[in-house]
Amino acid sequence: MRIAGWSIGSSQVRLLVLPGIAILGCATWIMLPGRSDAEGQSVPSVSPALYAQNISLLDPSAGSTAPISASPEQAAAAAAPLPDTTSAEKPVIDGLKISSQTWRRGGLGSKALVTFTLRNANDYAVKDIEIACAFARRDGSHLTDRRRVIADTVSMKSRKTYSGLLIGFVNVNANKAKCSAVAASRT
Repeated sequence: MRIAGWSIGSSQVRLLVLPGIAILGCATWIMLPGRSDAEGQSVPSVSPALYAQNISLLDPSAGSTAPISASPEQAAAAAAPLPDTTSAEKPVIDGLKISSQTWRRGGLGSKALVTFTLRNANDYAVKDIEIACAFARRDGSHLTDRRRVIADTVSMKSRKTYSGLLIGFVNVNANKAKCSAVAASRT
């Protein structure tokens, strides 16, 4: 057998080609992407108070290269969110509640299909409801979080049942699910 003009038949060439193939295979394996994020590992969030201590302002007189430190009041003002200009009504999500739910596996056991009844106790209809589901092992340890937006309208003072709604892919060790409505908008 010949590869690129070299004969593989001689033992000397085999001793040179085989380590080269092994090195090439190891280099390819190292360059492959890391572990999948299928277990939904959460990223730790940093509070704005931590950022407020490290904010520095640029000095315009120094050619915007020399930072000058800000006072704690200036840093807190820069890190504070802008005030909300909406009215003081209660949030839309307060009137939404999932009254009953079950779940099962689909798609060869990798997909979560959730059946639930959504109750709207608000005096107005809601739409674009976002559902968040947390999946856990049998012992209760957290595995995966999945979110889904339902592009449907639920009338005021009513309930609607969704059957076999695909939430997404879940860990194969998931045994329990808890879903809740986390966001919605008025119609």
